Amino acid sequence: MDNTLTAILLGILEGLTEFLPVSSTGHLILAQTLFGFDPAQWSQFNVVIQLGAILAVVVTYWRVFWDMGTGLLRAEARSVRFMRNIALGFLPAAVIGLFAKDTINLMLGSPLVVCVALVVGGIAILLVERKVTPGPDTGVSEMPMKTAIAIGLFQCLAMIPGTSRSASSILGALAMGVGRKTAAEFSFFLAVPTMLGAATVKILDEPTLLAGEAVIGWYEIALGFIAAFLTALVVIRLFVAYVSRHGFSPFAWYRIVIGGGALLWLTLG
Repeated sequence: MDNTLTAILLGILEGLTEFLPVSSTGHLILAQTLFGFDPAQWSQFNVVIQLGAILAVVVTYWRVFWDMGTGLLRAEARSVRFMRNIALGFLPAAVIGLFAKDTINLMLGSPLVVCVALVVGGIAILLVERKVTPGPDTGVSEMPMKTAIAIGLFQCLAMIPGTSRSASSILGALAMGVGRKTAAEFSFFLAVPTMLGAATVKILDEPTLLAGEAVIGWYEIALGFIAAFLTALVVIRLFVAYVSRHGFSPFAWYRIVIGGGALLWLTLG
């Protein structure tokens, strides 16, 4: 398949899956394997186009970011707590990600790891949904510090491809007694510094992209970025509305079916 069309399709896939608890990275790796591409050649593409989905968060919640940013300048308590919780939630991924990046890069080339993580993550979602009663949706600013840190630690599980950053942070939030809507939105907000940091590290560690020598270059990345951004704009609003009413179990069953099916395909193919 032509790289241009592939980049657009993968961008759409990224936008569809980045904020759902189904693992966007896992889907990209499996899709590239299915198409017969080398996931290692597309690894930079996979990370950088996530910034398109992150931009969708900023656009969707621009009023929240604006209010919290200006409130922080005025030292308003609510804004300070909001920014504090985002920073605390991001800190574990920043520290662990820097020390474990070589191991993470090795796992990013393994479709088998993705399949197992999809299935295990699906089972974990079902268990949490059945055993944990979500708390009230009080908002990100009202979360205690220890809750923000705990969610950040849960998010680090997503360094295993196929686990899902969204699923890890949302499950962690639910386990800590956070309401479904607040858990989903905190996951969105937490994605901004987390994915910005991951993309920056990836680009700096692999200078072939900056030098124009990468197999998958800036043209394909730009197409994937735009496709991810436009798709994620729609998905974010629909996801929050859906999980507020129905919960996360449908995504768990989806993970189990996709992961199990892909595992059979890899084993028997």
